[in-house]
Amino acid sequence: MFALDAFHLARIQFAVTVMAHIVFPALSIGLASYLAVLEALWLRTGKPVYLDLFRYWLKVFSLAFGMGVVSGVVMSYQFGTNWGAFADKTGPVIGPIMGYEVLSAFFLEAGFLGVMLFGMERVGPRLHFAATCVVAVGTLISAFWILSVNSWMQTPDGYAIAPDGRFLPESWWRIIFNPSFFVRFPHMVLSSYLSVAFVVASAGAWHLLRDTSNSAARTMFSMAMWMAAIVAPAQILVGDFHGLNTLRYQPAKIAAMEGSFEPRRGAPLILFGLPNPAQGRIDYEIAIPHASSLILTHEWDGAVPGLNQFAPGDRPNVSILFWSFRIMVGLGMAMAGVGLTSLWLRRRGRLFQSRWFFWIATVMGPAGLTALLAGWVTTEVGRQPYTVYGLLRTADSASPIGAPGLAISLAAFVLVYLFVFGSGIGFMLRLMAKPPMPHEAGPDPHAPVHAAGIMPGPAGLAAGE
Repeated sequence: MFALDAFHLARIQFAVTVMAHIVFPALSIGLASYLAVLEALWLRTGKPVYLDLFRYWLKVFSLAFGMGVVSGVVMSYQFGTNWGAFADKTGPVIGPIMGYEVLSAFFLEAGFLGVMLFGMERVGPRLHFAATCVVAVGTLISAFWILSVNSWMQTPDGYAIAPDGRFLPESWWRIIFNPSFFVRFPHMVLSSYLSVAFVVASAGAWHLLRDTSNSAARTMFSMAMWMAAIVAPAQILVGDFHGLNTLRYQPAKIAAMEGSFEPRRGAPLILFGLPNPAQGRIDYEIAIPHASSLILTHEWDGAVPGLNQFAPGDRPNVSILFWSFRIMVGLGMAMAGVGLTSLWLRRRGRLFQSRWFFWIATVMGPAGLTALLAGWVTTEVGRQPYTVYGLLRTADSASPIGAPGLAISLAAFVLVYLFVFGSGIGFMLRLMAKPPMPHEAGPDPHAPVHAAGIMPGPAGLAAGE
């Protein structure tokens, strides 16, 4: 157990802010693409149900987008306050990429967001659809740059280290397209799509439990189940490539995820157990022989690294990684199971007659976002004790700030986040609790902001800021 000095308080504060933040970009990425699909289907078929669903989810998207912007700005300030040494040393590499994200993605999204929210009656359906597509592409471009930065921190490449310790760019191509970017970017995008699929499915199933004849609820539930059936298996495949990449570039992370203390061939896949770092073993282990080697190396007797190969100061926290990884994988398999079950029910013509399946889909609503958070915990805790893997230690990245100031700011962050984002999420759930209706109203530019469905009240969240 660590003492709560300034260094650990800064780590806790960043963990709180990044976990509060990442949920909203994931919702924005998934919902923006979903809205583009809905509007395209409306333009192609002329069916009003697609327009009703577009307007229904547009209000949820606007709120998620706004909370993502606010939480992201707050998080970025911590680089200059709590992590000044990190910002100073990595700024020549990370700074320009973050600038590209703002110039090419955020301005693009913000510039067309107003048209998307309020412009359908002003610019016409086709130009409005173009604005929706631009916003959707903007969210993907934003994810591209952010994942490039984070992937570079995981697998740094294309740099030189100056005599003063700063990282200087040598090849922007190798920096941006670093060794783990090609698996981590699609992994994040698919996670966002899968998270939104289960949020949409949960809302649709909730309304179908009350009225199975609601055509909009049936449509959103059907579309979400198609997405789950396609994306969940694809995510498992990408996750396999991600594991191979991590084994190559971050073997200590793999060892901690697998609960492997000694390197071995034909390593078992530990399904359950209690990590015991002091004794270097997993207690009460339940495992499948050879399965870990088969999954990680695609060989029956493939070699799996062990934590004891690394110095104690270079090992990530095995207890956190062991469980966060299993939560992520377990929920991923459960979501794939729901998607496959939906195909079976659809084939039998019982997708809209199985109340037990509606209840499962309703309960599984948070599964994608929970798996996303568990995945980010696995990624970030597994990189420790480094901010730039193998090169810059977290302990050497912090600013010289006193513990009392950090303790006060951490307490303030937690209280404000609980109130502001708790209110925002609560209002988002209220929007989804209302069933989609024919002639669904979208945000009204002439009404007060809180009446437009973007803000819970005069003291609430302005989603467009």
